[in-house]
Amino acid sequence: MFKPVLKLFKSLKFNYLALFILLIASFGLFALMHGNVKQETYELHEFKISPKTIRSLKTVEDTVKTEQEKRRIESEVPPFYQFNEDISKNRQAIASSLFDFIIKEKEANVPVADEDIEKPVKSRSEQVKNVRKELTKLEEDEPGLRLTDEAIASLLTGEVSRLEKMKNEIVKIIGEELSKPVRSGDISSARYEVERKLRLSEAIPPAELQTLITLGRSLVVETETVNQALTDKRIEEEKNAVEPTRILQGQVIVREGQFIDAEIYRQLELTGLLTNQSSSKPIIGLIIYVFFVMMIIYLHFITWVEDSYKKKKSLLIVIAIFFILVSIMKLLSLIDKEFDVQVAFLFPTALAPLLVKLLTNERMAYMMTIVTAATAGIMLLEGFSAIMQMEIALYILFGGILSIYILGNNGRRSNILRTSLAVAASNVLFIVFYLQMTQTTYDLSELLFYIIAAITSGILSGALTIGLMPFFESFFGMLSDMRLIELSNPNHPLLKKVLTETPGTYHHSVMVANLADAACESVGANGLLARVGSYYHDIGKTVRPNFFIENQHGSVNPHDELPPEKSRDIIIAHAVDGAELLAKHKMPPEIVDIARQHHGTSFLKFFYVKAKEMGQDVVEDDFRYPGPKPQTKEIAIISIADSVEAAVRSMKEPTPEKIANLVKSIIGGKLNDGQFDECDLSVKELKKIENVICETLNGIFHSRIEYPD
Repeated sequence: MFKPVLKLFKSLKFNYLALFILLIASFGLFALMHGNVKQETYELHEFKISPKTIRSLKTVEDTVKTEQEKRRIESEVPPFYQFNEDISKNRQAIASSLFDFIIKEKEANVPVADEDIEKPVKSRSEQVKNVRKELTKLEEDEPGLRLTDEAIASLLTGEVSRLEKMKNEIVKIIGEELSKPVRSGDISSARYEVERKLRLSEAIPPAELQTLITLGRSLVVETETVNQALTDKRIEEEKNAVEPTRILQGQVIVREGQFIDAEIYRQLELTGLLTNQSSSKPIIGLIIYVFFVMMIIYLHFITWVEDSYKKKKSLLIVIAIFFILVSIMKLLSLIDKEFDVQVAFLFPTALAPLLVKLLTNERMAYMMTIVTAATAGIMLLEGFSAIMQMEIALYILFGGILSIYILGNNGRRSNILRTSLAVAASNVLFIVFYLQMTQTTYDLSELLFYIIAAITSGILSGALTIGLMPFFESFFGMLSDMRLIELSNPNHPLLKKVLTETPGTYHHSVMVANLADAACESVGANGLLARVGSYYHDIGKTVRPNFFIENQHGSVNPHDELPPEKSRDIIIAHAVDGAELLAKHKMPPEIVDIARQHHGTSFLKFFYVKAKEMGQDVVEDDFRYPGPKPQTKEIAIISIADSVEAAVRSMKEPTPEKIANLVKSIIGGKLNDGQFDECDLSVKELKKIENVICETLNGIFHSRIEYPD
């Protein structure tokens, strides 16, 4: 059933498969997160009683209240008055001109003493008529300035000198009053003051007093008027300075049992809390977020230089882990409503990076830590956070990054547990930071909960990692450090088989494991994989144990009785037999590959020379292993360690110089033979491997003290 699916899985191009998987994952992630970002609404009606206390889920501007406040400010802004000193001069000039007209007419009607000149004397009515004619234009410009004919006639009866005195007096009094700011509301008091001063003046005859009072009162006008442009500017500035009235996030709009009046209902509508107002904005935002997450994962994988099949498996692992984490977030978000504390702090902060690093690589672990933290910040919202619960996001981010550093390259259970304890300590430190920054008073039970939650989060990270690892390894055929450690147990059935049936091979394999492990660590390869692979690399020898020199223990060598071709086939077969035996026992592919490739296409020179000496017509290629050549650094290093260990063991009285020359010769020979052509070992790394192997062998084959008999 699974074989066709696996075949299709391997045949598809990574880019197409990744897009398809991420598209399916997008729908799943959207479904899980949808309920957490969807705004809660209520079915409420105006003029009814609220069944519960409702708070605003967001901060919004109340435009109605803001506009009301602006109108209030506009009504309270005082007008901008501007004093015009020219008005006083103009009113004085009007008073002066009026008297000048009268004085001019008065002087024009004075009789001439010279008898030779006959000058007709105008009647009073003619004089009044002339003065009225002069005043007509002045009265048009000043509608309030109205002198009756009787008043003009009365003034014409006076002497010119007396008229001059009256003119000077009224001009002075008008000038005094209008030199001060006079607003529209002050006109009555200003006119009263002018009248009072005229009544007290000795320059005004009683007969003309009323006429001058009427004239004086009519000359009083505003000297300080409203500058509408400046007033409008001031009103605009005051309105712009008004802070918008906002309904704040978390603000109580209506309390349980409170009557929902028109104003409360309007605020509920404004904040979108009514059932008929469900907004599509959070859904659109969630779609964009899911797109961002999947795009980051996709870009991360297509820029990862790795075998396509391994990338496909790693993508499935990352998606599976991500959905496990999101499911935990969903569960926490559902139960969080039942508690007054933030249950979200129970989330295993280091689960994502630990699993991803152990099953893929460190680069992937960093990416998943960031994505997990951001997703948790959205899903584990507490209270009335606008977009993201930042403290939860930082909590997961810091704990996750710390776990990556502390775990290092050691995936043993003990190291995972030690990492989880360090994460727990980090979580507690973050909780202390969080409690200090909130500046909120917590009781003892709340403090204990947060501390216990932080410790639980760290320990859960390690426990769930150890618990979930076997499932991922089994389902995806992954080889983790924990699995390798299990395979290195001497009680493993296959290792017992090697130990009991081929003890010489077992000893050889242990020696090869020590050399390969040390050499791999020197060049950044997986030393644990090389060690465990070395334990199983010669398991094919258990099929015909006596045909291999290390298992003969001084007995007759069966190859002495066999033709070179038969011996060749038996020796070569141990690589193929070992790979088949390991595959039959469902061992990890990496271990099977080590058994199959550790000899590459090496040349069996001993049996080739033997055949030549027997006079047979043979070709070199017939005496080579079928391969393939080592495909990884680990297999190439095991092939070196395998050859070196066997060669050094056969040396008599090995010395550091002999060992160094032998190791150099073997590595050089394999390099020249093209055995490293298909793996990514560099010449520089081969030199490091050479030095480490020599140091390790010198420690094993050191000189010993000769004890006396």
